Amino acid sequence: MSSAPRGRPRGFDADEALERAIVVFWERGYDGASLTDLTEAMGIARKSMYAAFGNKEDLFLRAVARYAEGPGGYLARALEAPDAREVARRFLVGAAHAATRPGHPTGCLGVRSALSVTGAGEAARDTLAQWRSQGQESLERCFREALAAGDLPSDAQPDLITRYLLTVANGMTVQAMSGATREDLVRVADAALRHWPPG
Repeated sequence: MSSAPRGRPRGFDADEALERAIVVFWERGYDGASLTDLTEAMGIARKSMYAAFGNKEDLFLRAVARYAEGPGGYLARALEAPDAREVARRFLVGAAHAATRPGHPTGCLGVRSALSVTGAGEAARDTLAQWRSQGQESLERCFREALAAGDLPSDAQPDLITRYLLTVANGMTVQAMSGATREDLVRVADAALRHWPPG
C-alpha cells in the first residue's frame, strides 16, 4: 500500500518563476529588486519563494547561473572560435546582442547588478566578482594559448587584450542602457577590432 505524498504540490512552474526573477534583477539590479517586486513578477507568495529558492541572495545566485547559461553565455560560445581574432569578434558581437535582446531589459544583468550591490548583498557581490573573474581568466588563457601557438604576434599582451575587450563590452551595457541600438553596438565592436594586433 503506497503512502500519500507529503506536503502540498508546488502550484507554480519554478523555471518560469526563475525566468521572471531574472528579468527583475536584470532591470533593477540586486539592491533595486525588492522581495515584493520579485514575488509579484514571479506570481508567487513569499513563503513559496522561500520554499522553492531560499532567500533573496539564493534566488539571485540561481538567476545569475541561469543568465550565464542563456543570454550571458556568449563568452563560452566565443571561446569555441577557431582563432583569437574570431574569439574577440564573437565576444564583442555577443555582448552587443545580449545587451539589446528584444523583450528584455537593456544591458547586462551582471554589470547592472554589480553597480548596485551594497554590503547587504555580500554573497551576490561575491558571485558577480567571481563570474567576472572567471570570464577574464578564460579570455586571457585563450589569448595566451594563441600567443604560444603563433596566432598572435610575439609582442602581443594577452592581459591587455583581455582588459580592452572587457572594457568595450562593459561600455556596451552602459550605451545600451542609454538607448544605443544593436546596430550601433555591432559597429562599436567592428571599430574595436580595428585595433587588433597586426600580424
